[in-house]
Amino acid sequence: MTIEASVTAEAPPAGVAEESKEIERSVKNGELELQAVIGFKGAVIDGMQLHPDNKHLLYPLGCTVVVRNLLERTQDFMVGHDNQVNCITISDDGAFVASGQRTFMGFPADAIIWDFATRKPLHKLSLHKVAVSSLSFSYNNKYLVSLGGQDDNALVVWDVQSGQPICGTPAATDTAHTVKFLHNSDLHLISGGNYHIRLWHLDLKNKKIHPTEVSTGNLKRVITAVCISKDDKLAYCGTQSGDILEVNVDRGIYKRLGPHKQCFSQGVSCIRILDDGDLIVGSGEGTIAKIDTRTFRITTSCKVLGCVTSIALTEDSTHFFASISSSNVYWVDASPQDVMTPELRNTCHHEAINQVVFPHDFSEVFATCSKEEVRVWNSRTRQELLRIQVPNIECYCMDFARDGRSIVTGWHDGKIRAFLPQSGKLLYVINDAHKNGVTAITCSSDIGKLVSGGMEGEVRCWRLGKNGQTQVMESSLKEHRGRVWCIRLTADNAKAVSASSDGSCIIWDLVSRTRSLCLFESTMFKNLVYHPDETQLVTTGSDRKIAYWDTFDGQTIRILEGSETAELCTLSISKSGSHFVSGGADRTVKMWDYDEGVCHLSGAGHSGTISSVALSPDQSMIVSVGHEGGIFIWKVPEEITEKCCDTSNL
Repeated sequence: MTIEASVTAEAPPAGVAEESKEIERSVKNGELELQAVIGFKGAVIDGMQLHPDNKHLLYPLGCTVVVRNLLERTQDFMVGHDNQVNCITISDDGAFVASGQRTFMGFPADAIIWDFATRKPLHKLSLHKVAVSSLSFSYNNKYLVSLGGQDDNALVVWDVQSGQPICGTPAATDTAHTVKFLHNSDLHLISGGNYHIRLWHLDLKNKKIHPTEVSTGNLKRVITAVCISKDDKLAYCGTQSGDILEVNVDRGIYKRLGPHKQCFSQGVSCIRILDDGDLIVGSGEGTIAKIDTRTFRITTSCKVLGCVTSIALTEDSTHFFASISSSNVYWVDASPQDVMTPELRNTCHHEAINQVVFPHDFSEVFATCSKEEVRVWNSRTRQELLRIQVPNIECYCMDFARDGRSIVTGWHDGKIRAFLPQSGKLLYVINDAHKNGVTAITCSSDIGKLVSGGMEGEVRCWRLGKNGQTQVMESSLKEHRGRVWCIRLTADNAKAVSASSDGSCIIWDLVSRTRSLCLFESTMFKNLVYHPDETQLVTTGSDRKIAYWDTFDGQTIRILEGSETAELCTLSISKSGSHFVSGGADRTVKMWDYDEGVCHLSGAGHSGTISSVALSPDQSMIVSVGHEGGIFIWKVPEEITEKCCDTSNL
């Protein structure tokens, strides 16, 4: 028998809305403890910086600046930006850190000065619009210069102690890209951009800053990176054309151009100077080269897989970290005269992550999927264990087989691919499983079945032979008219429930291959979970609500205001059903008490929409992933972990 229930969010059962509002008013959130972050925004030019103490590496991840202790393998976080961090700089003595952000057209873009010792913000600097593209401290920490992005293009000098602006001016008639203070003067700086190089003199008495144009004659170049010699006599300017200009700082004139007949493909993206005067250059095509400044020729070089965006030298200039646009970090020895060998030190997703899953009853590893790749991580050491790559195809969804012997994934080319979790070897492929992409997938507890959902609304059940040698479609259920976002199975594998963007959740009888119940709502359903006793469903979607449903008659039991500002995208429930976790476009992970309907804990750190959350099987941690490409690991308090593990009442 088929039962249909239609309950709108505007007219919930009597008392439900009032109860929800009353509860929401009484919520007092605690904070989730952030244990670790796996992620790095490699596309930020000069975003990775090595602290002068040689122990801490700083880099951006979304709206967070991560401080990583290289010796102790610990992390601290500087949280204060409300949008993507776009640039980072560190003072010469390491006492201060400054970071700037990128926002949207017409909105202010803040820069923040941080106290490195306490990791706390000292001043928020709000004068630029849309983006802050470059920052630099003076050698004695008195001043900070900030450069706005293309839409702002303002050069502003700030007093570090007070956080007040001293003076400001347009950086040039054309777009400026980078600015640097000289090493031995707090009154002189240099900037470069489209077809210009400017030397600046700071007039403190009149609170003005005066430019001097560097004459390059008929030579026209777009300056992308600048570094200055230790004695402040020479400046080296990397260009979009792939060559380097040498400028006499004292006289403000262009001296020479190089390297001869060896220009860097896709331009010079970053440049650093060694103690002996040689240059380390990173290019857009992935070349890292060492240049002898006496002859202006390349002495040694190496290749990495992507645009080199940052070079962070150690204090003695013998080694350096190099980051690339695809978020890999390499360790390179700068001393060899023949061949430099990059050693991969860190890696992470560089695109939006779509899902995170744990194997059944095993908390030591988890897997994530993104564009072109699936990765398996150690949840304790946070190291990558396995990377599976399928070029030019996005993985929308994934699940571990119940016995842990395969990772089943759904891709946008319509294929279901299963891989071995230790070697990454392809186990089997179901071709043409769904038209326009496989968007949801789940494996049965008896290993021999999996259920998938597609972009066009189909729900299909597949019977698997031994070790996946055969794959047979048992049923194709088509009632949804929009993308299937999530599928869950009951413990006995007899029923499946699917959530779709067409505003319906359907409970399917997989034995009779028919619909047994349909729930309608004026929302785009994004995710759902079964309560462990399977008498209730919890759903969420674009209306920002979290709804409890009775699985027998399809009536709403309770409606909670899941977010005040944005849609919710994901849910995960504990073993006992005492708590559940939500996340969405408000970029906040929330942990709710199921019976009370109250959010007890929340964690902010993501800078993009949270696409998936997962409670570990031992209930001790929450892993959340988002569109910024970061993996955030949150600690669940012990008292809540005990409640989540207590299944005696089920």
